[in-house]
Amino acid sequence: MSSTPIALISGAAQGIGLACAEALAADGYKVILADVKDSVMAEAERLGGAGYICDFGDADAILNLFDGIEAYHGPVAALVNNAGVAMPGDFLSYDLAAFDTVLNLNLRGVFVATQRAARTMVENQIAGAIVNMSSINAQVAIPAIPAYCASKGGVAQITKVAALALARNNIRVNAVGPGSIDTEMMAGVNANPEAMKVAMSRTPLGRPGTASEIGDVVAFLCSDKASYVTGETIFVDGGRLGLNYTM
Repeated sequence: MSSTPIALISGAAQGIGLACAEALAADGYKVILADVKDSVMAEAERLGGAGYICDFGDADAILNLFDGIEAYHGPVAALVNNAGVAMPGDFLSYDLAAFDTVLNLNLRGVFVATQRAARTMVENQIAGAIVNMSSINAQVAIPAIPAYCASKGGVAQITKVAALALARNNIRVNAVGPGSIDTEMMAGVNANPEAMKVAMSRTPLGRPGTASEIGDVVAFLCSDKASYVTGETIFVDGGRLGLNYTM
């Protein structure tokens, strides 16, 4: 096992998760990339790390993943809970199974992974860092994504709770709340000039953010430069939360 600190990033096959892995690899972490997509293996190899197929909506799969990582690579010093899904739909007809799917991945999975990572950090006296991917929708709501909004509000509170519970062990827990970021999730907006115009009208900086801009903030929160930051959500949204626009 290497003495190089290990960072585990979920939902890391593409987009924000991959950008987080790239930023942490550049900071000297051995990166472990996990995703449900097979392409995560090639991306992990490119970054000199390791890839695992794992559904973070499945608690048993998460626990088995940590067992495997610890047995083969060593304990995780930084965890990025990025895996998530939106599943939009009309509020009045929103399917309960879809609601459960979103909550299982976006919130329950965050709790399971955070708890499991923290137990090993405490056992090994690791001054670890955990970063959860929240959203501006933890604060502002969009009616077409009720489960997503609920899950990200929950992530904000789990982040605070974990930060308070783990502070005595010198484990920091924070969150990042992206605004409109140029990823696959925003592809539909990018392809629709009118939708893009609306999105940028609520973004004071006047452009979408990039995945690497999220990755850089995550890397900062995992670094010693953020050694006195815990229980916070940093919103990387081009100024959007200063407005009241939600649609």
